[in-house]
Amino acid sequence: MALSERDIKALRALSCSELMAKALDVKLSKRGTSFSLCSIINAKSGQCSEDCRFCTQSSHYMTDAPSYPLKNENEIVAAAALAKEDGASRFSIVTSGRGLGARDLGRVAEIVHAIRARVDIDVCGSLGILSAGDLSLLREAGMSRYHHNLETSREFFPQVVSTHTFEDRINTIRAAQQAGMEVCAGGIIGLGETEEDRISMALSLAECDVLSVPLNVLMPLAGTPMGHHPPVPAFDILRTIALFRLILPEAALRLAAGRESALGDFLSTAFMAGADGMMIGGYLTQRGRNPEMDRRFVQEIQKLWTG
Repeated sequence: MALSERDIKALRALSCSELMAKALDVKLSKRGTSFSLCSIINAKSGQCSEDCRFCTQSSHYMTDAPSYPLKNENEIVAAAALAKEDGASRFSIVTSGRGLGARDLGRVAEIVHAIRARVDIDVCGSLGILSAGDLSLLREAGMSRYHHNLETSREFFPQVVSTHTFEDRINTIRAAQQAGMEVCAGGIIGLGETEEDRISMALSLAECDVLSVPLNVLMPLAGTPMGHHPPVPAFDILRTIALFRLILPEAALRLAAGRESALGDFLSTAFMAGADGMMIGGYLTQRGRNPEMDRRFVQEIQKLWTG
């Protein structure tokens, strides 16, 4: 049952520790001790036409992000095999740009088919704004989940992106679902939004009935308009995680880019606030932690949940 405005107002009045306790109770009662790991490959990088103000791959900004066309099948299949070896249950092919042209779309479909034939891992895609027909082609090739972040709230979105709309993102999520795919969608904390914006984004995700919600924390990167944003306090991140868990009780709540640098010594605390998944191995243009370190970390968190 969706939370009412009154429910959310009551939650916001709680202290961070009270919110976290409620969120952990919901996590364990709704999702047990499940913990999911996923990994991605930056399969096509740079020269993006969109002007997302946090992104080094946008052609609107002068950054040192790598730029290259779609990687070949063997390289992507090998990356999927490594992700499986590192403990990931899902592997996502990520490409820069507003969407894929017909040629690259066909190549990605072939690559998805090859991964499914050769590696025991579920395949996801993050390929921009696509039609239901495009997504059906990928679904038929074996892609089971589509990733398409909302990034922020409907209200704050125009402050972050001007080359497409919040509704474009909602429509892509609906198209993926129409094509028979599950959807992974979340956003970024620290773009300059308020707590109200974060809650609004969580409510939009609940309305979209997404099954996996990645939460990123802004990594201010040189050359982007948001390159000088101040770091987000750990307190705010933990409150946000707890609120998302309470608004989205049955979704996988996955920490992604920025988790290590933003949370530091509080990283384990995030999983006592309702998070129960991580992206491992790196984040497009930024490196992550050693996967073996993350696997040991997951084992310790699950001991805390059951101890």
